[in-house]
Amino acid sequence: MSTLAHTMMTAARSADSGLAGPGDLDRYPYAEAPVADRVGSTAWEGADPDLGRVGRRAAGSRGRGLHGQLVQQLGQMIVSGDLGADRPLVPEEIGQRFEVSRTVVRESLRVLEAKGLVSARPNVGTRVRPVSDWNLLDPDIIEWRAFGPQRDDQRRELSELRWTIEPLAARLAAGHGRDDVQQRLADMVEIMGHAMGQGDVLTFSRADTEFHNLLIQVAGNRMLEHLSGIVSAALQVSGGPVTGCDRPNETSLAQHSRIVDALATGDGAGAEAAMRQLLTVHPEVERVVPAPREH
Repeated sequence: MSTLAHTMMTAARSADSGLAGPGDLDRYPYAEAPVADRVGSTAWEGADPDLGRVGRRAAGSRGRGLHGQLVQQLGQMIVSGDLGADRPLVPEEIGQRFEVSRTVVRESLRVLEAKGLVSARPNVGTRVRPVSDWNLLDPDIIEWRAFGPQRDDQRRELSELRWTIEPLAARLAAGHGRDDVQQRLADMVEIMGHAMGQGDVLTFSRADTEFHNLLIQVAGNRMLEHLSGIVSAALQVSGGPVTGCDRPNETSLAQHSRIVDALATGDGAGAEAAMRQLLTVHPEVERVVPAPREH
């Protein structure tokens, strides 16, 4: 096994926090909402009082400390509809409810604002924004939707989007025959095979995610590169439409190998066809993403 493969088997990459720096905390004035808006507006009954238990996994903006956990909690409540559009969010009330400092609340609201979930305006305060304003391509929002009331729609949309993006990326990648990238893709397939033999689903998933991200990055299209987070989020969301990537097995491994072989020979059409086959939803859920048409 190569050095890279061995490293992937023994260590996971750390995730960026995506949080604002300390110097940015007071950039926006979070004014209190008018008293009339605050009457009867505090409805935190659906929240988990133990912030240490709210995170499904450490990722993106939610991996560090109380502010990361508060982002997770508030984000889930907004996306689930527990905190509806135009709902005022008063920092003092949030801080009291979750027993965190005003600084933690402000930083958490800044992260949510960057995701399009809330807006802060002088003399108006912080309010929840409508779904049309959300950054639906944000990995955190993708996950929150996937584990909330909109789970079916989110997983269907993810599968449809991947089926559009990745075959194109595979075809474009065939025109960039870099030996180092070719070796890394082969390493990922080797890792997946070894992990499958050991029953190590976590390592298989990490290698699979790395494979698909690398393929998009080497496609030579910078706009596609910005969509790689969608693929990562889709691969980390379990329980959705079952594709070849969701079921570690010999067929899935063979399709990944076919892609690597096609890239090695510059066969764009072959790489695209193999990716479409890999992403084809299994018959029992074929209504979600149709099988590709033969031309």
